[in-house]
Amino acid sequence: MAVWDELTGQADAIAVFRAAASAPGIEASGMRMPPGAADRPDVASAQDNRMTHSWLITGPPGSGRSNLAYAFATALLSGNPDGDEATRRQVDARTHPDLQVLTTEGVIIKIADVRETVRRSHYSPSVGRYRVIVVEDADRMVEHASNVLLKELEEPPERTVWILCAPSEADLLPTIRSRVRSVRLRVPDVDEVAELLVRRDAVSAGVAERAAREAQSHIGMAHRLATSAEARERRQETLLAALGIHTVSDAVNAAARMLAIAGDDARSVTEERDAVERENTLRSLGVEPGQAIPAALRSQIKMLEDDQKRRAKRSLNDGIDRILVDLSSLFRDVIMLQLGRRDSVINRELTARLEAVSSSSSPAETLVTLEAITIARRRIESNVAPTLALEAMLVTFRRS
Repeated sequence: MAVWDELTGQADAIAVFRAAASAPGIEASGMRMPPGAADRPDVASAQDNRMTHSWLITGPPGSGRSNLAYAFATALLSGNPDGDEATRRQVDARTHPDLQVLTTEGVIIKIADVRETVRRSHYSPSVGRYRVIVVEDADRMVEHASNVLLKELEEPPERTVWILCAPSEADLLPTIRSRVRSVRLRVPDVDEVAELLVRRDAVSAGVAERAAREAQSHIGMAHRLATSAEARERRQETLLAALGIHTVSDAVNAAARMLAIAGDDARSVTEERDAVERENTLRSLGVEPGQAIPAALRSQIKMLEDDQKRRAKRSLNDGIDRILVDLSSLFRDVIMLQLGRRDSVINRELTARLEAVSSSSSPAETLVTLEAITIARRRIESNVAPTLALEAMLVTFRRS
């Protein structure tokens, strides 16, 4: 099975990476297409076959940026444009000796981690042609960390390949954008995501279609909805709470409940992982289960706990953001019904409730609600207390 088989909706990008993995070596010339190349098929085709030191994969959340990055890494590390099973297992486990991953469980990628990755990027490959470094969420680097990376991209080691992932080119410094070859991903169709869920996760076609539709083609969220009844129930409760707001008191109560739902969702992702990490760390330090932690080892446990707290904060913020995305889909459906576009409804299982809301308000009021959701996302990103941001947003949801 080719390493690309579990990717969906990205045939053009896969063709670019597969051709690059087949190239005999890395080009020393410029990284980006010349001006106007996209409009000249002869130039674009020639550029598509080249291999370069630095890549940037961009696309909306859920489009499969990191999955494509690791598939490309597998092809490069195996020396086979379709990859091989042994290399794939090592890449999936992040244990391949020539693979480095720079990511973060917190809000930003720390500059110390960037410096360490840059230092290790100068190691020669152990078993293959390339040393591959994948930077997930490259947009989470602050300017100082980005400048450290920039110096490395200007003069990369001969056999090192950098693969950066970010939502868009605009999320990175212009100087970094000028030194990478950018590949843009598209949002897969609902049918494409549903087909992937049926094939990969062995769920029924009906469950897969609903999960893909409600996730709005976000592959990771579609997987969660398709495979977790609890995730589906939490989403349904959130939407029903939003549709049931008639007073300011309802808005306040709904904000508290949504925050609790986001917390439950975050804990479902992190709790089991935290426990396994702590157990493995104690075992590696020689501490038996139930034994008191020696004073000399407490600083290492404290570092682990701090990392887990940062991950929990990010997971909570991600959970709140997922709720806001779901609420956006809800009121998008309302305005579609108000405009007579019944075929565009995402949350079809709530059509009766949506019709009641659409008939009790105007499109202008619905647009105000959608704008309130956007403002809430910006406020939370700016470290406004989530409870206050949610309450201010939900007050605009009131319907008679």
